[in-house]
Amino acid sequence: MRKIPFGPGARPVSQVISGQMRIADKSDSEIRALYDSARSAGIDFFDHADLYGFNSPAAAGAYHYCEQRFGSALGLSSADREEILLQTKTSIVIGETTYYDSSYEHIVASVDRSLAALKTDYLDVLLLHRPDALLEPEEVARAFDALESAGKVRSFGVSNYTPRQIELLKTAVTQPLVANQMQLSLTHAPVIAQGINANIAGASDSVVLDGGGLLDHARLAGITLQAWSPFQAGGEAGLIFDRNRFPSLNTLLDSLAAQYSVSPEAIAVSWITRHPAEIQVVLGTTSPDRLKSAAAGADIRLTRPEWYALFKAAGHRVP
Repeated sequence: MRKIPFGPGARPVSQVISGQMRIADKSDSEIRALYDSARSAGIDFFDHADLYGFNSPAAAGAYHYCEQRFGSALGLSSADREEILLQTKTSIVIGETTYYDSSYEHIVASVDRSLAALKTDYLDVLLLHRPDALLEPEEVARAFDALESAGKVRSFGVSNYTPRQIELLKTAVTQPLVANQMQLSLTHAPVIAQGINANIAGASDSVVLDGGGLLDHARLAGITLQAWSPFQAGGEAGLIFDRNRFPSLNTLLDSLAAQYSVSPEAIAVSWITRHPAEIQVVLGTTSPDRLKSAAAGADIRLTRPEWYALFKAAGHRVP
C-alpha cells in the first residue's frame, strides 16, 4: 500500500482509508474480517462519523452506533491502537429538522461519546462533517483547544468545506486543519474539471461548484483531500460501473484493468490517487475481498495519456 505524508508531523499513512459507514448490521466476526483484510492490504486509516448507523434498526435512532460496533468487535490492544489512525466526524444533527451544530458543547460532547463507543482514549483526527451556516470560529477554536489539551484529539480537519470556509475557521483555530473530505469520483469530479475548463464560456465543466479552487487551495495549505464515494456516479444514484450509462468509461476501465492485472475498481481508485495532490480514497465496502481488490489501485501509477483518457471517457471536456 502506497503511503503518503499526513498532518503536521508528516506521518506516513495509507493512501486508502477503510470507511466504516456500513458496518451497522455486520456481526463481530464480519467486522473483524473487514479490519483484518484492511490491515493485510496495508490500510492503517479508518473513517467514522457520529451519525453512521443512525438509521440501522438496531441503533433505533441512536448516534455513534457504527463506532460502537467497531470498538466492541475489535477490542484493540494499546499496541494495535497505536498502529492505526481513527478518524471521526461530527456536526450533523438529524431529527424533525436536520441541522448542523458546530457549537463548543456539541463538538466536545460528541467527541466524548465517540471515544466511549470506539473504546479508545484519543482520536487521531476529528472532522467537522458539514459547513454550519451559524458557525462561530472562536467557539470551534475553544472546542478544539479543549480537546487537544485534554489529549482527546490529536489533529483536526473538515469535510465538504470550501476554501473560504476553511480560511474563516483559521481566523480563530490555531491547529493545522489536516484534511478536507469531499465527494470525488471519475464522473463526479468538479474539483478537477473546473480547473481544466477555467474561463470557457458554455462549458458545464467550467462551472464552479466548490467555492473556487478547492483542490489548489488544499495543496497550498497542506491539507490532505479525502475522496468519499469514489465509485458513485455523482448527484444521481448509481455507480460509475453502470455499463448502460457509461459504456465508454467501462470499456476503458476493463482494458486498463486487464493491462495492469487488477480490477476495474482498482483502476478507478488509481485515477484518484494518481493526482499529485496525493488524495486519499475512502472505500466504504464491507466486503473484505472487494476492499483488497480496490485498494490495490493505490499502487498503480497511470500514465498521463491513460489518466486523461479516463477523464474524457467519464464525460469530461479536455479543451
